[in-house]
Amino acid sequence: MTLALAYPDIGPIAFEIGPFVIRWYALAYIVGLLTAWRYCRWLAGKPPKSVEPIAFDDFLLWATFGVIIGGRLGYVLFYKPVFFLWNPLEILIIWQGGMSFHGGLVGVIVAMYLFTRRQGIRFFAVTDIVACTAPIGLFLGRIANFVNGELYGRPTDSPVGMIFPQDPAQVPRHPSQLYEAGLEGLVLFLLLFLLVRASALQRGGLLSGIFLTGYALSRIIVEFFREPDDHLGFLFAGATMGQLLSLPMMLLGIGLAVWSLRQPRLTGRNNRRKDGSAA
Repeated sequence: MTLALAYPDIGPIAFEIGPFVIRWYALAYIVGLLTAWRYCRWLAGKPPKSVEPIAFDDFLLWATFGVIIGGRLGYVLFYKPVFFLWNPLEILIIWQGGMSFHGGLVGVIVAMYLFTRRQGIRFFAVTDIVACTAPIGLFLGRIANFVNGELYGRPTDSPVGMIFPQDPAQVPRHPSQLYEAGLEGLVLFLLLFLLVRASALQRGGLLSGIFLTGYALSRIIVEFFREPDDHLGFLFAGATMGQLLSLPMMLLGIGLAVWSLRQPRLTGRNNRRKDGSAA
């Protein structure tokens, strides 16, 4: 008989007041965005002070739309394009789940590009700060996945196996959501925090590149323990969709980091755009 750790069956609903229901997944988004916003303001006060902290008060709404719209469209296009082609109204039912991190990333990048163009701010001045805060949302999102008992791992006979209530097979599985919370969330957050302490914000684009590389590498590793989506399974050369989407992300991150290290450091004297506006 295989032993398994007890799964804490908390349920998807955090609390409800009459007809008003708050789910853990929604709470993760709300707390993640608000915490990231405050952390962005704190980071903006660090050298080279390329962005005024107040700018992130305006960007919070842009980021929210970027995450939700990008995350949903990414899921539609990458994971279930045929289903949503025949059921387009289902795209709007986001409270039933179905978000893609890679799509959300693209959505936030587009939001940052439009925002910085509008405000006359250097693009990488914003992306580097936002990259440092992204692991907060990743950590909370994966914890919410675990609480919901979704996106669980592959079967295992190791001591860390858990039986998830939603699993039709009812066999011990890797709690891969916790692996992702640890790597994509805690480890990546601490790495970027230490680099900020080492003045990495003065290397425009470096933190963005390290975040892209670190997330992609973490996702590729964890996908070896995570159960592939039922409707997709294993794809090219036995890789999962998450791994295939992470490969170009990792290459882009490495290239961006290398490019950044070859650029001069940002200081108070070179912290302005060519048009003369503040960076």
